[in-house]
Amino acid sequence: MLLSLIASSASAGDVVDSAGRKVVVPDRVERVIAAGPPASVLVTVLAPEKLIGWNRKPPPEELPYLPPVTRNLPEIGRLTGRGGTMNLEVLMAVKPDLVVDFGSVSDTFVSLADRVQSQTAIPYLLIDGHFPKTVAAVHLLGDILGVGPRADALAQRMESDLAEIDRVTTSIPPAARPRVYLARGRNGLETGNRGSINTEIIERVGAVNVVDSGAPGLVTVSLEQVLAWNPDTIVTVDPAVAEHIHSESAWAPIDAVRRGRIFISPKLPYGWVDAPPSVNRWIGLQWMARLLFPGKFVGDIRDVTRDFYRQFYQVDLSAAELDTLLAAMETKPQ
Repeated sequence: MLLSLIASSASAGDVVDSAGRKVVVPDRVERVIAAGPPASVLVTVLAPEKLIGWNRKPPPEELPYLPPVTRNLPEIGRLTGRGGTMNLEVLMAVKPDLVVDFGSVSDTFVSLADRVQSQTAIPYLLIDGHFPKTVAAVHLLGDILGVGPRADALAQRMESDLAEIDRVTTSIPPAARPRVYLARGRNGLETGNRGSINTEIIERVGAVNVVDSGAPGLVTVSLEQVLAWNPDTIVTVDPAVAEHIHSESAWAPIDAVRRGRIFISPKLPYGWVDAPPSVNRWIGLQWMARLLFPGKFVGDIRDVTRDFYRQFYQVDLSAAELDTLLAAMETKPQ
């Protein structure tokens, strides 16, 4: 098992995390705090019985899509990101064995992890959350949480999915690949630049992210730029954005709009594209592959979705729940 991409074991109980920090982890980890939503998804997928609270209490519509053992957990806030609401008193009161953060390992997050760990004596792991590191992250945290066999099974499924995508897309020349724009924000003009964590699955599935603004991460662009890029496909996580694009005549010349190729990513219990950018994106990868390369992949999206939710979220979806989940993909053509 290769962990060198993300972290490595130093000795029994010691882990070197993705930021190069040596963290002493208990031999048995039973109570885990997720520092933010991406880590919450990772723990929920691997060992939901060890999660001791939500960063944000899931609304009722999300609950049927989550592992039953997690549905009544309390809201305890988050340590990272905008609107951090968990103070150190709350953290210490719930007595976790471990804090996990999954995402960026920049200096800002290293500083927070060091400060929290120093002030509380609770081990705090930083795990790189970029898409290419996800399989290694699953292996690593699965071993730490004592669920290695489950982690191995999930990682095997993830590697198989990637291999299937490569089998289909490797031979497609760049000029023949779909050109995709991710529409975010109220008016669809917030997006992710090439290489951003928000657009990773667009690029990994073999499509071209048309946004090349030079700025890292999320960016705000003008409609004139989108017109110049002229994507043949638009993906959004918000039905209101899709409705705005359909209804505003200024968007009409764009190839994706003229062809009715505006697609809404499902988002129960988590977004399939980037909300949050965690293991939940794996079903988004399979959805987008079938969306962009129709007829090239084995398995109807309904069957693939049902299987993913059973294996990753440990939920058997009813036909009605599956209908509700997938209904959002439908768009309203002009």
